[in-house]
Amino acid sequence: MEPAAPRLELMARFEVALGQSPWELGQTTALGRRRIIPITGGRFHGPLLNGEILDNGADWQVVTQAGVAIIDTRYLLRLEDGALSYLQTRGFRHGPADVIAALARGEEVDPARYYFRVTLQFETASANFGWLNHTLALGSALRRADAVIYDAYVVR
Repeated sequence: MEPAAPRLELMARFEVALGQSPWELGQTTALGRRRIIPITGGRFHGPLLNGEILDNGADWQVVTQAGVAIIDTRYLLRLEDGALSYLQTRGFRHGPADVIAALARGEEVDPARYYFRVTLQFETASANFGWLNHTLALGSALRRADAVIYDAYVVR
């Protein structure tokens, strides 16, 4: 017998609106510089999940000296049945220094030029979407000046 090979199924595309002014806390740990980027809204739509992102969250990210952004978002969703869901993503964004500098200036950069991946973990009391509470999901993301967009996939 062999372990089952995982497969990915598209859940939804997330369009996460970001506040224009991140809070820069500076070098708070030996790991790097802490910055907090407000999440101000957005939406998600796809074959398995639809709804809106509420103005209630942030990316509590740390940027290492090597320029790796350690992603740690926490925000609130309103699912299509009206129920709320907490969502936490964790992951990494990194790439060549010139590409990361272009992103920091708000320039559009081909997402194939940098690595931006997250895991998704949900919590909801929704009877319709309770399956989210015990499902692993992965996201492949891109950064825009005012948003993060990612396609989320259920790991089957």
